[in-house]
Amino acid sequence: MSDELTVEVVYAMPHLQRLKQITVPPGTTVQQAIERSGILQDFPEIDLTKNKVGVFGKLSRLDAPLNDRDRVEIYRPLIADPKEVRRRRAEAIGRRKSEG
Repeated sequence: MSDELTVEVVYAMPHLQRLKQITVPPGTTVQQAIERSGILQDFPEIDLTKNKVGVFGKLSRLDAPLNDRDRVEIYRPLIADPKEVRRRRAEAIGRRKSEG
């Protein structure tokens, strides 16, 4: 059994995605893996006090310990509120139906 864990740290922008596979000691947290990956230097706009993070699509805390083969994901802030976008879309459909 290895003394190291293999984890991936990923961050995606509309035009660019970055995946870094790193090895870390057991007990490494989400934040420690992000910092160790070097991704914060590649994307200085990432602010761990504001950006949400997750493991395999499930929101996670920065102090959560990682398991072997985990994928740490750094999420970009939403540009628009999904509820507001759906409401506007429904209103536009309603207007088209009443006009037609």
